[in-house]
Amino acid sequence: MLSYTKRAQYTENKTAKKLFLLMDEKHTNLCLSADVTSKQSLLQLADTIGPEICIFKTHIDIVEDFDQELIVQLQQLSEKHNFLIFEDRKFADIGNTVTHQYQGGIYHIAGWADITNAHILPGPGIIEGLREVGMKQQRGLLLLAEMSSAGSMATGAYTTKAVALGEEYNDFVIGFISQQKLSENPRMIHMTPGVKMNNTDETLGQRYNTPQYIIGEKGSDVIIVGRGIYEAHDPLEAAQAYKKAGWEAYSNRLRVIKI
Repeated sequence: MLSYTKRAQYTENKTAKKLFLLMDEKHTNLCLSADVTSKQSLLQLADTIGPEICIFKTHIDIVEDFDQELIVQLQQLSEKHNFLIFEDRKFADIGNTVTHQYQGGIYHIAGWADITNAHILPGPGIIEGLREVGMKQQRGLLLLAEMSSAGSMATGAYTTKAVALGEEYNDFVIGFISQQKLSENPRMIHMTPGVKMNNTDETLGQRYNTPQYIIGEKGSDVIIVGRGIYEAHDPLEAAQAYKKAGWEAYSNRLRVIKI
């Protein structure tokens, strides 16, 4: 197994390279999923939890008082605390449509989000449409290869196809949303949602696994944690605990495989 820093040498994508390097620099493979609905809550989380994370993940279209100043302030916080911004848009339309969705509308996602993601249901055209916009801005795309919800249809041949498309467009596709390591290509980053300190099942079909299981056993690279942090009694303390658990799992896996 290669360290994050060594894997940075295998990619020409500037977003992927930056992510690999900052993870080792900050000793964190934690992504905060900030699924909150107000500008104040989003910025407060970014400022408080920013030092503990490598990625701050947004659902910008659920922010009820969204304005362009939010984007300016969020970008300032990403520079202050050295994290990347991931807009969890989950694009799922034809290439021409996603091109407009990515660069235009009221959100102008490509202008501020280092990373976004997409389903492969429409075929390679969706990647090509997003790539046309994203490569000019030196962005990165994640493909949804697997999901953490019970009964997900992103399995089997679908997952295999997602990985193949990722490899085909690996100048722009930097990895996958998945439940485990899917590719041996060291440039591909695997990010896993549905992570909590204890294995649990919740309502609405969400399933959770521990940082040790996801990083240490399943070989993923980044843990994505939402409510386990921002609904905690002390969100900063919770983030620090997840950061520690994720980093220890990575360090132990690196040590074992090196031996």
